[in-house]
Amino acid sequence: MSDSLSSDLASLKIDREVRPAGGGPLRSIVMLAIVAGLALLGYRQAKPYVEAEIFKTDVELTEISVVSPAAASIELTSTGYVVPQLRSQVGAKEPGRVAKVTVREGDHVKAGQLLLELDRADKLAALQSARMRAASARARVLTARANVEETTKQAQRQKALAERGAAPAAQADDLASRAAALSEQVNAAQAEVGAADAEVEALHVSLGNLAVVSPMDGVVLNKPPEPGELVGPDPGLRGGTIELADFSSILVETDVPEARLHLVKIGSPCEIVLDAYPTKRFRGEALEIMPRVNRAKATVGVKVKFVDDTAGVLPDMSARVSFLTQALDEATLKQAPKTVVPAAAIATRGGGKVVFAVEGDTVHMRAIELGPPFGSDFELVRGPEPGTKLVKSPPATLRDGQKVKEKTAS
Repeated sequence: MSDSLSSDLASLKIDREVRPAGGGPLRSIVMLAIVAGLALLGYRQAKPYVEAEIFKTDVELTEISVVSPAAASIELTSTGYVVPQLRSQVGAKEPGRVAKVTVREGDHVKAGQLLLELDRADKLAALQSARMRAASARARVLTARANVEETTKQAQRQKALAERGAAPAAQADDLASRAAALSEQVNAAQAEVGAADAEVEALHVSLGNLAVVSPMDGVVLNKPPEPGELVGPDPGLRGGTIELADFSSILVETDVPEARLHLVKIGSPCEIVLDAYPTKRFRGEALEIMPRVNRAKATVGVKVKFVDDTAGVLPDMSARVSFLTQALDEATLKQAPKTVVPAAAIATRGGGKVVFAVEGDTVHMRAIELGPPFGSDFELVRGPEPGTKLVKSPPATLRDGQKVKEKTAS
C-alpha cells in the first residue's frame, strides 16, 4: 500500500460530538419565557375559581327590606315579642293517672271548663269506706244515748224507792254514777262522728282535685297529657301541665335603648310589623314603660297594645315596633309597604339584573325585576322575599353555588 493511500484512510473517521441544530441559547430563553407567560396567564384566570372551590370567599352582607309608607313619621324603631299578659300553667294538685282528656292543643276554653280528669277508683273506694266509718260512729252515738237514758231512768226510780226506805240509797248512787259515765261515752262517740265527717269532707276535696278545670278563658298552647299518663305536682311529674293563654290580653313587649327612651310617650301611636306577616301592618299604642332598666343591654322594656284586630297573632311572634309622631290614618294604612333592594347588592349577569342570595354558606344567583328608585336604592318588583340576606358589592368572579362567609369587621 502506498503512503498516500494510507494517509487517506487514516483521515476517514466519525465525529461523535453532538452540536445544536442551530439558534443557540437565545432560542431556549424565548421558549422558557413563552411557557412562563402562559402559566402566569392560566394562574390568574384560574385562581379565583380554585380559591372559590377550596376556600370560602369573604363578602359583606345586606338584605332586602320592607319600608313602611309611614317611614316619614317614624321617630324610633325597636324589636320585641308578642306576649300574653294572662298566662297560666294548670296541673293536677295530686298525683294520679289520667283517665280522660277533654281538650286538644289550640282549643278555646272557658273558665271552669273541665280540661282533664284523673282516675277516681281509689278515691271513691276510700270515700265509701270513710262514709261507712261515719255511719258506724253515728250508730254508736245513738246506742250510747239510749244507754244513758235507760240508766238515768233506773237511777231515778231507785232514788225514789230509797227516799221511801224501800231500797238502799247506795244502789241509787251507783246508777247515777253509771249514767254520768255513759254520758261521757256519748261525747266520745260524737267526737268520732266529727272525725269521720272530716275525713269524708277531705276525701270529697281530694276527689274534686282529680278534675283539672280552666281558671280562665283562653287557648290551650301545648299538647295535653295522654290518657294513662302519670301526672301530679311532684317535680318528676311536671309533664302533666296544660298551658293556657288569654289571646285578648296580648301585647308587644319591646326593648328600647335607654338613651332613646325620651322618644317614647304613653299613648303615642305605633306601627307594629310581625316577622310572620312582613307585608301586613298593625296600628298600636304605647301602653306602659316598665319600671326597670336592663343594665346588661342598657334597654328599658315598653309594652305596646294592638289597636287593630289581632286575628292570626300568636304568642312569642317576633315583632318590629315603630313609634310614630302621628297616628296612621286609614288611607296610609291601606297603602302597601314597599319591598326595597339595596343598590349595592345589584349585579349584571348575561345582560340582566341579579342579586346573590345567601343561604347558609352558599350563594344563589337570583334574577330580579326592579321598580322605580327609592332613595339610593330600588323598589323590588320581582325577586327574593323580604329579609333575604344578599351579598353586598358582589365581585365579578362570584358565581351561583359558590361558598362564602361574612367578612368580619376589622
